Amino acid sequence: MRRIEQAKKLVYICLILVLVITILFSGLRILESTVLYPDSGELGPTATLTIERNGISYFPRQDITTILLMGIDNRGKVEDSGSYVNSGRADMVTLLIFDKTNEQLDVLCLNRDTMLDIPELGLGGKIAGTAYGQLALSHTYGSGLKDSCENTKQTVSDFLYGLNINYYVALNMDAVSILNDSVGGVTVDVTEDFSAVDPTIIQGQMTLNGQQALNYVQTRRDVDDQLNLSRMERQQKYMEGFVRSFQAANQQDTFVVETYEAVSEYLVSDFTTKSISSVLNQFSGYALDEIVSLQGENKLGEGNNGEQVYEFYPDEEALDALILRLLYAPKK
Repeated sequence: MRRIEQAKKLVYICLILVLVITILFSGLRILESTVLYPDSGELGPTATLTIERNGISYFPRQDITTILLMGIDNRGKVEDSGSYVNSGRADMVTLLIFDKTNEQLDVLCLNRDTMLDIPELGLGGKIAGTAYGQLALSHTYGSGLKDSCENTKQTVSDFLYGLNINYYVALNMDAVSILNDSVGGVTVDVTEDFSAVDPTIIQGQMTLNGQQALNYVQTRRDVDDQLNLSRMERQQKYMEGFVRSFQAANQQDTFVVETYEAVSEYLVSDFTTKSISSVLNQFSGYALDEIVSLQGENKLGEGNNGEQVYEFYPDEEALDALILRLLYAPKK
């Protein structure tokens, strides 16, 4: 029984960064912000393609709801770039998969260095072709607002066999600092050497302030092996610490109002009052089943400007098996 309760609490590790801000919006009835956009509010099927493997037909699961969480490598408030390109890369891309049949949550962590086809936007914001590059670059197509989020959403959808992603939330990196300080700091166990990046972050257990938190979850150059996989592990540890601090801070009567005022201009989401209410009602009691990262190979490649960039190539067989297991079901 205790194990089940602990598993249910772990769901908040994944839900908190997705839902805490949108909860503030819905609770305050301030969803007319220019960084929020409406949707149908329906929690419907999430994939559209029937496929064949080894003589077995698989159809898209009708009992799952998905939420795409993006951490955007941009400082300051969300702004319109004024064109169909912007500088904000999607440094963190995580897909939450809510399984209604088993009342559980699966978390798929996508490597921002994954090499794949990205829709390119042309005049009028319409898709004009595709480019081959890192998943993170998908958000740079568009104004940095809804169109950029939709482009990343489309890129992930195409990568996962046409997955229909129900909702997304994108947070600029400064939101991490603001949220961190709003909960009184986040305690983590630092195992890497950050001396070349931020000498104030020391190994061992420590409570991070806002700037330290940003360095902890964002930086990979000159830290450990510098790979994005290591940074993804740190981000998970940070979320675990964040939920503990959030649960304590949320006891204060003024927490919701003050936090909303602090972060409302640092996010883009397609949640509405109806959809966030549906998500909270259906999934708040779910147990965490597994957190999955793609298998594959990291390489050093050459970027557009001739600089070296990290590239991640997923294992195609492992990817196929993972998609079938999480997003499809065999026909009976």
